[in-house]
Amino acid sequence: MAQAGPDCRKLSEKERLAWLRLARTENVGPVTFRKLIGRFGSATTALEALPGLSRNGGSKRDPRICSSDAAAIELEAADRLGCQLVCSCEPQYPSALRSADGAPPLLTVKGSMSAFARPFVAIVGSRNASAVGGRIARTLSADIGESGYGIVSGLARGIDAAAHEAALETGTVAVMAGGLDRPYPPQNIALFEKICAGGNSAAVSEMPLGWEARARDFPRRNRIIAGMALGLIVVEAAKKSGSLISARLAGELGRLVFAVPGSPLDPRAKGTNDLIKDGAILTTGAGDVVDALAPLSGNLTSHGGAQMMFEEEKIAVEQQAGPTDRSRTQVAGALGPAPVAIDEIVRHTGLLPAEIYVVLLELDLAGRLARHPGGMVSLLPA
Repeated sequence: MAQAGPDCRKLSEKERLAWLRLARTENVGPVTFRKLIGRFGSATTALEALPGLSRNGGSKRDPRICSSDAAAIELEAADRLGCQLVCSCEPQYPSALRSADGAPPLLTVKGSMSAFARPFVAIVGSRNASAVGGRIARTLSADIGESGYGIVSGLARGIDAAAHEAALETGTVAVMAGGLDRPYPPQNIALFEKICAGGNSAAVSEMPLGWEARARDFPRRNRIIAGMALGLIVVEAAKKSGSLISARLAGELGRLVFAVPGSPLDPRAKGTNDLIKDGAILTTGAGDVVDALAPLSGNLTSHGGAQMMFEEEKIAVEQQAGPTDRSRTQVAGALGPAPVAIDEIVRHTGLLPAEIYVVLLELDLAGRLARHPGGMVSLLPA
């Protein structure tokens, strides 16, 4: 069973409401949320500080903060639908995902919370799957599930659906791009309902109820799939498949990437064959996956505890006085349209890391900062 980590705790209803308000507030993405909690210690205190931080970042108006009433309505709607909201500091939150950069601060869950007790393997692939591809996905899913892993995927047609169906008995999680009251695609609503009704399966989403999935939401969904899993398997993927984006995200998060080889004459195998050329683990059966993950399965989940305060947040907390106007000018001057590492800003300005982290937070809340993979940042045009 996955370990929760030493800092996990269950939030009170008042704290959960504050977390939800902060997560639904303008310009507060997952990374910014984590930094706010790290600096201020609680969502309630962070909410109080938002207007001042945004003004310091150059915004001419206060951020649109989610109201207590709006958050309470969302919680009530989730309860009526049979859903729970789980925050990333709580023990029920998926352990591997908690350790991932950019993990959502909260997830809406429908189904069994016991679904998250196992380590996960992700299986993704073509929506236009061949009969052979579907059979391979079902076999891998069933065998890996029998080996003690949960199966996570995105409920899409083809490979995703085959993987979910084969793992209904052992446990599967469907990650949705929209709200859990708007399951997509329509062809898989019956499968969605089976997953939510299963004793050890669930559906999850970071989006609020009522949210219709848009094209831009699917990469965010794919990042959650990759973050939840110790490894990600691609079964049939064309050269420009979204599954290759999932594989790239998994690699960025330090997860193992597996690929099932296919015929060079089948365009659905072009992406998977290229992944193998680029270093993905060639996979012909569940044993390839289970053997490769064996050294990790007790490690990432046990050490992926609720580390809400990474080193930069700890530094920022130690210096609560905040940056000066001169510091803000220096940091803004060091930024440009090209992404730059924060370490480079430290070297360029000579400022303390604590000052720089807070200035970046202010710029972020003012809508002036873009965050990139690997902790890189850039300045958005005015």
